[in-house]
Amino acid sequence: MNFKIPSKPPTINKTIRFPSTLVSEVEKMIQNQDCTFSAFVIAATQAAVENLQKQEKKNPHP
Repeated sequence: MNFKIPSKPPTINKTIRFPSTLVSEVEKMIQNQDCTFSAFVIAATQAAVENLQKQEKKNPHP
């Protein structure tokens, strides 16, 4: 699955801590894009969940 920077979807606020270097990298990636930090994190998390689900289907735990 290719990762695409998303548009602004409806969101629910959650408070989490990020390393400052990671925040800086994400902010660079979304600069001049129609994307918020939260939308980027949501899309990245969704991609990770889908990837893990695919791996689980291929290699289920006993």
